Amino acid sequence: MQSHILILATGGTIAGRSSSALRRDYRPGQIGIGELIDRVRPLAPQAVLEGRELAAIGSEDITPDLWQRIWTQCDAAMRADTVNGIIITHGTDTAEETALLLDLTLPTAKPVVLVGAMRAADAVGSDGLRNLVNAIRVTADADAAGRGVLLVMGDRVIAARDARKARTSGTDAFRGFPRDAVAAVTPHSLDWFGAPWAARRSARFTFPREFPEVPILHAFASMEPDLVDRIVGPQTRGVVLAGFGEGNAPRGVRDRLAELARRGLVIVRASRVDEGIVDREPEDDTAGFVAARSLGPAKARVLLQVLLANGVRDAVAVQAAFDER
Repeated sequence: MQSHILILATGGTIAGRSSSALRRDYRPGQIGIGELIDRVRPLAPQAVLEGRELAAIGSEDITPDLWQRIWTQCDAAMRADTVNGIIITHGTDTAEETALLLDLTLPTAKPVVLVGAMRAADAVGSDGLRNLVNAIRVTADADAAGRGVLLVMGDRVIAARDARKARTSGTDAFRGFPRDAVAAVTPHSLDWFGAPWAARRSARFTFPREFPEVPILHAFASMEPDLVDRIVGPQTRGVVLAGFGEGNAPRGVRDRLAELARRGLVIVRASRVDEGIVDREPEDDTAGFVAARSLGPAKARVLLQVLLANGVRDAVAVQAAFDER
């Protein structure tokens, strides 16, 4: 039996066009979802495809309003008997943030898959059509449910919590950490590397009505503490430190962040390093800091915003959410 898949289009490189197949620059979101479905339908006989256009932007321009519209459509599709799975076409720059946000706020009863491209649709060696065919294969598979939100890129399936964009160019731009790919997919095959880890899990958090202000503070050599004050305003509710190594920063900066923690802000130590665990250290207890564990700064910010919006502000409870897999 064919699977009924809802495709929510937001633009991105997968729908991008350039004035020349040899040019590097292009405009994202130029191809409508109807045209994309017409191209892919003959290659995906296992699915009935329904498309809805939500935006036509590069994902660097993602907003909380668009996040809300994506989530609302996904939430309705989760409750619709006629929909078996959801695909979201998305720019790659912020795909990992959108994926984690949805993973935190949607149940796992049906597959939700983000897909994008690193090369515009009319570029030499475009990867968008293959990625979309792969995403359909994953979404139509019965074993895709119970794995949370997934990202499909470069013949790899990566869980939302693990996914990160690791390269600026090339079709193999995404990696997973601490887990790498949870499946390998091609237009004619799909191999899962384990059983579903989140079967029948309900949404862990309510989707935020508003996203609390949480800036990211990027550490650098000779950084002065007064920089902290420049990014923290009256509406700031937390700060994510993109620190050296295992979430470190100059002593003066750490002391200033500890002062903010004592005033009630939630301070999360992440790392500017591409890959690695930021563990708790003894000073975190006295300073009131939270260790980001496996999440990089961008996704640590999303998780912290969701927690704050759901009333989770105590550092111990916040740490428990960062520890969760």
